[in-house]
Amino acid sequence: MVQEEKMINFNIPPFTGKEIEYMKQAVDAGKISGDGMFTKKCAGWMKERFGVKQALLTTSCTHALEMAARLTGIQPGDEVILPSYTFCSTADAFVQMGAKLVFVDIRPDTMNLDECLIEDAITEKTKVIVPVHYAGVACAMDEIMDIAARHHLQVVEDAAQGVDAYYKGRALGTIGDYGCYSFHETKNFSMGEGGAIVFNKQDKIEAAEILREKGTNRSKFFRGQIDKYTWVDYGSSYLASDLNAAYLWAQLEMADEITKDRMETFDFYQESLKELAEEGYLEQPYIPDYAKHNAHMYYIKVKDEPTRAALIDYLKEREIRTVFHYVPLHSAPAGQKFGRFHGEDRYTTKESERLLRLPMYYGLKQQDREKVAEAVRGFFKA
Repeated sequence: MVQEEKMINFNIPPFTGKEIEYMKQAVDAGKISGDGMFTKKCAGWMKERFGVKQALLTTSCTHALEMAARLTGIQPGDEVILPSYTFCSTADAFVQMGAKLVFVDIRPDTMNLDECLIEDAITEKTKVIVPVHYAGVACAMDEIMDIAARHHLQVVEDAAQGVDAYYKGRALGTIGDYGCYSFHETKNFSMGEGGAIVFNKQDKIEAAEILREKGTNRSKFFRGQIDKYTWVDYGSSYLASDLNAAYLWAQLEMADEITKDRMETFDFYQESLKELAEEGYLEQPYIPDYAKHNAHMYYIKVKDEPTRAALIDYLKEREIRTVFHYVPLHSAPAGQKFGRFHGEDRYTTKESERLLRLPMYYGLKQQDREKVAEAVRGFFKA
């Protein structure tokens, strides 16, 4: 009897083995709502590891971005500069504030916002720049921060994919005015649905706590700074359940091991597919000298969209699931409604149509890594 091959998934949510134990501890402690002991552990880990003043766990990175957008004070009609090659949450956060989206082309090497094109897109209405650290590879933050400083703009880092990745030794998310992380099930560290917003300055932390706690100063009350709390401003409920935080804590405890495992997969693909890249069949990820990535993703870029579609089918026939990524926002109905593309779309659409993501997750077996690489080679060398 021939044994049926098991599909190699594109992603499997990380699981270390302690998640259920920690969730039970949260239940036994009688505190499963927000800001329990595991939320505090996760926030403390981020503060210490990334060197930030405060880290607030949220229900998603989308909500972290929404908080950041509101904290910038952006008003209806103001403009925000961002890449079109990103997830819609990057844009949604500012659209809900009534801002106008100004999409700028990407660099083809990193798939990040092209820092050389930002300044030309600035108008008297521009208020915010949103660099998105694609695949956990840093944008050119020195140049972006210099532009922001000279034009008195705020910077919101979308570091959804950039948790525990670095730019010149500084953690992504800690360089701009606000940093937003994702702990979705597709990310390196997961709580199912969840995120965080981090601050490297003190001045906006109290406003963020009020916004996150339904518009109340409840956080100050629990710290004993006031004798009762009340409703003081607009807010919403952005607190993640401590059950989710307990799940996440099991992975943050093992962050180095998880990253090491993912990096081994990245490095294996990089070495195994190098010959195909040298022969011109595909392009591999580029990591600038200033960036220390986190092996969030391994992608290849092929000749064109038909080649990518054929490769996806070829790999699927061999029980390997691969996926492309974003459809550029400026080509979407909402992107056309809420924004405009500044300048020429030289790379955003073309490069997005060539990119294919290979299986990448904590615990991907060596035999499966080898099977993926061999299948990719087989497609081009058949």
